[in-house]
Amino acid sequence: MDFSFTEDQNSIRDLVKQVLTDIVTDESLKALAKEGTWFHERAWRQLAESEMLGLAIPEEYGGAGMGLTELCLLLQQVGRTVAPVPAIETLVSAALPLAEFGTSEQKDRFLGGIAQGRTILTPALVDTGSRNPLNPSAVAEADGANWRVSGRFSNVAYADLAERIIVPARTDRGSIVVLLVDPKGEGIRLGEQRGTNGQPLWLLELHRAPVAAGDVLGGAERGEQVLRYLVDRTDLAICAVEYGIAEQALFMTATYSGERKQFRVPIATFQGVTQRVGDAYIDVQAMRSSMWQACWRLDEGLDAAKELAVAKFFASEAGARVVAAAQHVHGGMGFDRDYPLYRYFMTSKHLEFMLGGTNESLARLGELISA
Repeated sequence: MDFSFTEDQNSIRDLVKQVLTDIVTDESLKALAKEGTWFHERAWRQLAESEMLGLAIPEEYGGAGMGLTELCLLLQQVGRTVAPVPAIETLVSAALPLAEFGTSEQKDRFLGGIAQGRTILTPALVDTGSRNPLNPSAVAEADGANWRVSGRFSNVAYADLAERIIVPARTDRGSIVVLLVDPKGEGIRLGEQRGTNGQPLWLLELHRAPVAAGDVLGGAERGEQVLRYLVDRTDLAICAVEYGIAEQALFMTATYSGERKQFRVPIATFQGVTQRVGDAYIDVQAMRSSMWQACWRLDEGLDAAKELAVAKFFASEAGARVVAAAQHVHGGMGFDRDYPLYRYFMTSKHLEFMLGGTNESLARLGELISA
């Protein structure tokens, strides 16, 4: 069996790599930080102009009609450059469920704008009343044909730029609905938060916020299916970005250890350094193989619950080991803000616990095996 990427997939990876490497530079990220800005709008706009934002969006809505594999190649490069763009939130958590479950009107309204880089959507998945993103504590009350939703969500990325926030909630009948909520609407308050990596995040509070019937994703009867679809693909996207981060952190460490000298020889010749970097290489390969296995199964429409739990475990556990090894080998240089490695460490830590870290992934895998 041939496991290599196709010519088109290699071209996509190379193009995204070129765009992000050219634009998301150390200097550009420092300039954004000096301005107090997070979102790298120029990189996002260039990805749109290169027709990369619509990779997994159907052709009739301005996309390329490709799949998860192509999207994960893009996400890997986002991680490799630690690009501050809403790739996970908009391209995965929003665009994919919209393309799969959205009405024609919803697709017309949002998908074209996403492909062109004009529209940002983001999910609210960290319910402060529930540790399980598949079991929301937010409440949706029927209001005629419409809804009113109340709840509290933490760590909502890009909420200040989003046209809609995807909010899961439970009805009085116990079913789940997934709602497209206007963050500027009535009954909504956004409170500022800050991520481990310095990213601006938002505390979303909803008090009987009105949601029109046309802003229910997948209808009231398919909410649980929509939420499972969304969470699974968001988990995969986190793994793809973490893999890109670890891969580049390892490359930077190998380069640094070959150039940095002690006792007139490169530290890469020291046995302790060689072993540490070798272990990190094995961890990166484990992240790579587990992520692509989960991606392939999801792309083929197969059950991937176990594979996702394994991939998320390696993304969290092995990813943490890789960036820790990178810090150790670099010494004080790793957290010098004039040297870019610290961004990889901090962003990896930020992603490590998103939707559950190592312990949650192992517990999920144990439940699946025992079942």
